[in-house]
Amino acid sequence: MSRLHAKQLRLLIAIEESGSLLGAADKVGLTQPGASKALSELEATLKVTLFKRTNRGLIPTEAGQCALRFARLIQSDIDKLRFELEAIASGAGGHLAIGTIMGAAPLLSDAVSSLLKQQPHMSVEIVEDTSETLLGLIERGRLDAAICRSSVSRNPGVYEALFVKDETLSVIANVRHPAMGAEAVELRELQDSRWVVYRAHMPMRRLLEREFHEAQLNFPQHLIETTSALTTLTLLGRNTDLVALVSDDVANYFCHNGLVGTLALKLRSRSEPYELVLRKGVPRSPALVLLMKALEPPPNPRAGEVLPA
Repeated sequence: MSRLHAKQLRLLIAIEESGSLLGAADKVGLTQPGASKALSELEATLKVTLFKRTNRGLIPTEAGQCALRFARLIQSDIDKLRFELEAIASGAGGHLAIGTIMGAAPLLSDAVSSLLKQQPHMSVEIVEDTSETLLGLIERGRLDAAICRSSVSRNPGVYEALFVKDETLSVIANVRHPAMGAEAVELRELQDSRWVVYRAHMPMRRLLEREFHEAQLNFPQHLIETTSALTTLTLLGRNTDLVALVSDDVANYFCHNGLVGTLALKLRSRSEPYELVLRKGVPRSPALVLLMKALEPPPNPRAGEVLPA
């Protein structure tokens, strides 16, 4: 392993991105013979074949996919090291890349606001997406952590998942929706409504499908799928026949603008709690530790692991 060089790892990533040795050589500043030699040395060091030649170019082998994953992690850590050292030298306060699912966006916003009061010169990158996408970004080293759910992962052993908060849900709609203001709403009354939902296999989508199944109702077919809170709010604000299942935190925030309201529908199913998910075994930066403190929940006897101080 001591014979590995940073340029070899950059070449490995460049080959996968360009699909050819010539294109990769240009990206890393090598001649084609130099790139070929560097790849041969890397394969000899690792004692595996990393790419196979096809009519579509160089395709990673199974071993190559594994090496690529770790090469990206190493490259990401080096980039973060350079960025944070530059930030420290300039007094900018470091950098934090954090992800969130839509339901936890208000929770994360509060935590980041608290963090920036302590570290006003810190740079923060926030990515909102599904748990599945955010977990992939964590695994590739693109995010330091994310508030999401590790249950959707096929490789749960890669992550450390820490309890943040139980999630409760609401169904929201335009204030002019026919069911708005009713003392109680049954799910069958919303069967013909057009639903704004997360895409299939996501925890909140599965919960809604379970609600319809247990009520012996057909799940709506003509759906609008989005992971964006802003898109959800805009759609509901412009259409009086749409409804959406969101977290209580999002519902409360949305209702302040007067465009949407909460329907009096009681859900039987329990939602999965929010977790702060990070790569297992990776040192936590000072910025991440501060964010974890800002997210630390009150004592909860039902919770498993809690965020450390």
